[in-house]
Amino acid sequence: MAGLGLGLLFVSIWASAFTAIKGVVPEWPALWGLAARFVLVVPILLAVVAWRRAALPRRGDAWRLAAMGVFGTAGYLAGAWTASTVLPSGLVALLSSTAPLFVAAGEVLFLRQRVPPLAWAGLGLGWLGVAVLGVGRGPGGMADGALWGVGLALAGALSQAAGILAFAPARRRVEPWTANAAQTAVAAVTLLVLAALAEPALPGAPSLTLVLSLAYGVLVVGVGGYALYFVMLERLPPATAAALQLLAPPLAAVFGWALLGERLAWTDVLGGLVTLSGLALLFRARR
Repeated sequence: MAGLGLGLLFVSIWASAFTAIKGVVPEWPALWGLAARFVLVVPILLAVVAWRRAALPRRGDAWRLAAMGVFGTAGYLAGAWTASTVLPSGLVALLSSTAPLFVAAGEVLFLRQRVPPLAWAGLGLGWLGVAVLGVGRGPGGMADGALWGVGLALAGALSQAAGILAFAPARRRVEPWTANAAQTAVAAVTLLVLAALAEPALPGAPSLTLVLSLAYGVLVVGVGGYALYFVMLERLPPATAAALQLLAPPLAAVFGWALLGERLAWTDVLGGLVTLSGLALLFRARR
């Protein structure tokens, strides 16, 4: 029960991260806000690694950690944060959660892994739900630029899947905190470059809301959330951990409604239910 409680706490923190984005993006360009968060997290994680005297990664795993930082973290969150400028936080969380669908597709196309029928059904349902979301947010949808935001969030999920697939062979060889610190440092550099290229105007002085949102992202999500994630993986079966993460998009929608007054279209709700059902089948097939 203690492990399950920690898992639920992790999911709540993970879901609230999408709400915290809304405290930054109205005031600062999304990429600069995201880059600032990672620059602030890196020294904390390096201090944790030094305190734990964690082992350094093997030379052959360095490029895998770099790929995880560039694609699995920087690319993923760049898409999610930019999409948050035009989409509700709950919808961004849902679209970001489609990364396992891209991972499964990559395993079939590039790793030639066998996929059981239940997993195929899950993939089909997952992409059907995304199609429903796309139709609802397409021409004639609720807001201008919404379809563009959907595409960005999905591109971020695809980028995360690419990073996960690249890092997967090294996941049992690299100490978790070392992996987290290394890929976070790479992500910070990547995001600074992206921000300078895409948003050359530097952000202005932050408000109290922005400072508190960044502090929450750094301390609660960037440090506490990942620490809970590692503990959760140690104490819970993989299938249970995966199923708990499916609670993040609905919780993010609730947080967005309660704290930000956001509303979701009926196509968002329907597409979300279908996509989450597909993900549940996919995780069950891999149990």
